Amino acid sequence: MKTYMASASSIDRKWYVVDAQDYTLGRLASNVANVLRGKNKPTYTPFLDCGDNVIIINAAKVKITGKKLDQKEYFSHSDYVGGVRMTSLREMSEKHPERVVEMAVKGMLPKGPLGRQMFAKLHVYAGPEHEQQAQKPEELKF
Repeated sequence: MKTYMASASSIDRKWYVVDAQDYTLGRLASNVANVLRGKNKPTYTPFLDCGDNVIIINAAKVKITGKKLDQKEYFSHSDYVGGVRMTSLREMSEKHPERVVEMAVKGMLPKGPLGRQMFAKLHVYAGPEHEQQAQKPEELKF
């Protein structure tokens, strides 16, 4: 008996669209990360990007529970002395709601070149419209 290992040529990718309106941020991010990695498929291979493309719409309407809006902060640094910038989740969700979802999903993907390749298949939109109509995405429910 041999173990099946997928190859890059045998991977079949689909397009899925997820409406984030009824989901909590962390639960949505973990489910989307599993689809991007391909862990929902029986042909999952850890060292290959065998996941599907995911489009998230209504990212501005994702639920955030507890005191996270005021307590959670995003850190960035400009590489200059004193260049630390802290942004609260409330500010980030008002200015760039799609970035909140992107950063939550990115944190749940592997680090390194493989994770960056998986992250490139994620498309997030703040509103109900998206640009990937030509790919005929299927609706995905968790």
